[in-house]
Amino acid sequence: MQSIQKLNSASRTTLLLATIAAGILALIMANLAFGTVSIPLESVVNILFRGDDSQVIHQNILLRTRLPQTITALSAGVALSVAGLLMQTLFRNPLAGPSVLGISSGSSLGVAFVVLMAGQAWDISLMRYGIWGELVMMSASLLGALAVLALILMISSRVGGTLSVLIMGVMIGYLANSVIGILKFFSTEDNVHNYVVWGLGSFGRLPLDRALFFAMLALIPSALVLLLSKPLNLLALGDNYARNLGLSINKARFTIILASGILTAIVTTFCGPIVFIGMAVPHFAKMIARTSNHLHLLLICMATGALTGLFCNLAARMPGFDSELPINSVTAFIGAPVVISVILKRRKQSEE
Repeated sequence: MQSIQKLNSASRTTLLLATIAAGILALIMANLAFGTVSIPLESVVNILFRGDDSQVIHQNILLRTRLPQTITALSAGVALSVAGLLMQTLFRNPLAGPSVLGISSGSSLGVAFVVLMAGQAWDISLMRYGIWGELVMMSASLLGALAVLALILMISSRVGGTLSVLIMGVMIGYLANSVIGILKFFSTEDNVHNYVVWGLGSFGRLPLDRALFFAMLALIPSALVLLLSKPLNLLALGDNYARNLGLSINKARFTIILASGILTAIVTTFCGPIVFIGMAVPHFAKMIARTSNHLHLLLICMATGALTGLFCNLAARMPGFDSELPINSVTAFIGAPVVISVILKRRKQSEE
């Protein structure tokens, strides 16, 4: 009977992955073809796969803007969704997400220091320095995220209880936001504007070579998280049950926080703080997967995250808009209803 159930679960996962993969392929083509300037699908195929350079304008739009954006959106969606599922399983909290431990806030604090303090102390704007200014901001973002991640890992190794780690992470996030608020107060208007623009998030900041590098950094760790499926299955049953089955709770917690933190830090460094994807996508994946096996859940979460990232990127620059919408405006518009429905559903279940 169990083997039949496993077969049915595996078959359902395979069918879902195949269906989502078809949707991902369709959205990739839509992301490449549609925008303020529409490009025929035939031209897209000719430029990408046949090296057609007769349409110079279309080639520049595809290779310099839309292809990097598409790669970035897909990779960020995968990484954030996996990080969100890890956090929701570890803390057994449906409202947990990649930013729950304050890593995104640490990244934002790093950018705030170089953008706001540089303008205040030396009266310079990093935005004027092109790629060098962007590299400084990305380095500061990564250092800030890794510093908070190291602090959280140290706390998790010394403090017993998952709830304590969660509370400490939230408090670290509040402290980082407090320092950012002070820096904003004493900074110039132009630098505050630059920081706010960065904080809105974007999939369109990277050229093709850096988008490919980002994809490698985001997708390889996401795939390696599949190795954590067994510890995640045990943790989902409760700490006592997992401990009785031989799982080292502290070691598993440390590894899960490390994996989620790295994924969150990578995405925030290259794209800015992206909201709601990591919180909403795992719920959608659980709803369609109908399984508690985290191997299947992670695979479906990756595919659904890629689909969501591509859809949000397409919605942010659909024809009819003169400019690209902030990506966080789109992700919040899509993700917030999912989170609200989860809260209402849990309240209804508790009343029953």
